[in-house]
Amino acid sequence: MGQRGRKKGASGEQSRGLLLSIATEEFALRGYHETKVSSIVEKAGVTQPTFYLYFENKDALFQELVHLFRSRLSDYTQKSLLEPGIAKTFIRQRITEGLTNFFRFFIEEPHLASIGFLVAPQAAEIKDQLTDQILANLIAEQQAGYFRKDMDMGIVADSLVGMMERFIATQKARTSKKPEVLADEVVRLFLYGIAEP
Repeated sequence: MGQRGRKKGASGEQSRGLLLSIATEEFALRGYHETKVSSIVEKAGVTQPTFYLYFENKDALFQELVHLFRSRLSDYTQKSLLEPGIAKTFIRQRITEGLTNFFRFFIEEPHLASIGFLVAPQAAEIKDQLTDQILANLIAEQQAGYFRKDMDMGIVADSLVGMMERFIATQKARTSKKPEVLADEVVRLFLYGIAEP
């Protein structure tokens, strides 16, 4: 058995999944250049030839993780779009549900989030793409009458992505809050501000 408890004779998908899991943690904690294939396989309890059955090289593994992160972000962004016709009484709840998915992802996959937003050389591009997707949602929602027409949705999109980035960078100190609570606090901030009513 390896350090992570891989049983001898584990299936190929289990070995591949274990390599991905360990690599995610290694890349997030050590960075790309300090992460070694030898360290990943040792922790997984597999050989280097086994690693190369699943991944062409370290970069291919890293890029798969980056792609997975981008794909999940894009999926959550698409699902968070408010469809036309939502009653005003449900807007806050619906926005909170959409944002909860992001926070749950960041809390459940902190190392993957760190890779995508902080470690990857293309992190700035990923954040720009997310900002553009959120902006497109916000503009459509503004046109549907959910948000004030005089608000610059570019600033709102930038603020949301900046908040996400800061959360990912500092979440170890904040994981005591549930994703739903975090999302609701952010939604209240954006919808009602911080001034006393």
